[in-house]
Amino acid sequence: MKVAVVILNYNGRKFLEEFLPNVIANCDPALTEIVVADNASTDDSVALMKERFPEIRLIENGSNGGFATGYNMALRQVEAQYYVLLNSDIEVTSHWIEPIIEMMDADSQIAACQPKILSYYHKEQFEYAGACGGFIDKYGYPFCRGRVFQNLETDMHQYDEPKEVFWATGACLFVRADLYHQIGGLDDSFFAHMEEIDLCWRLKNAGYKVYCCPQSWVYHIGGGTLPKNSPRKTYLNFRNNLSLLVKNLPKHRVHRIIFYRILLDWVAAFKFLFEGCPKDFQMVFKAHWDFYKRLKDLRKKRSYNEHKLVSCIYRKNIVFESIIRGKKKFSDLKESDFTL
Repeated sequence: MKVAVVILNYNGRKFLEEFLPNVIANCDPALTEIVVADNASTDDSVALMKERFPEIRLIENGSNGGFATGYNMALRQVEAQYYVLLNSDIEVTSHWIEPIIEMMDADSQIAACQPKILSYYHKEQFEYAGACGGFIDKYGYPFCRGRVFQNLETDMHQYDEPKEVFWATGACLFVRADLYHQIGGLDDSFFAHMEEIDLCWRLKNAGYKVYCCPQSWVYHIGGGTLPKNSPRKTYLNFRNNLSLLVKNLPKHRVHRIIFYRILLDWVAAFKFLFEGCPKDFQMVFKAHWDFYKRLKDLRKKRSYNEHKLVSCIYRKNIVFESIIRGKKKFSDLKESDFTL
């Protein structure tokens, strides 16, 4: 099969019931296989699939290993030229697959790609998880075309040109299947959050490109598994962000960047505390502690990469540029401040 659309589910019966018919209606069966991989759900998701969607292939993972392990377990059982990792809380549109596949077919150096991600509830607005393609700054802070921190732009077609980006969102990630397996898939130790940034960085370290193709677009609810204000999400984001920096930065930059990033993390931690969020403060401490415990293993994983300075990194601090200098939109940033 040319394309396998793989939806990872954990206790997401309501999303499968609402959005899977839409995915089925907007996938060409001659081009695409749809697979639902269930991460040992405790609701009746599996029963729903067997009763309502018996024609859809169902993979039942034996345990809930999170986003990373769940997909790795499932994709080892799926054969296709391209994988599409699709969140269960996404409404796709007609011809959402074809523009991206055409782009990737035309350029073998494009390893991964995403569509434009718009909000399901505010369809004229970019959605937080991916918007119109992801970037990071020199300290590893992620942001997007259309979303800088919590500032979400209205889609005025200002970012409609296909563009090389640093990372493509895991909410709707197109990736070449052979390269996915070649570089080891998603990092199981991440569990969830930022594993797609790590994957894209490894692909870039291997000499490939990551793109956003806005000629395809989908609508994302977001926060379907962990809400945006969850302390658990704070923990995973802080721990995994440090992890991907250690794994992927060039050797001559890694120690300096980690030092400054840890200082900035503690600024963020005390900000949580002053804002009345003591659990988030505690999660930053726990994230750092667990990061230190796994540092030896993270260093071993560096051997898989060339660790060069790759394209699309913002060479300034996006925190300073956004909060102090008032640059709230991606278009406020100078193109010359990004690595080529």
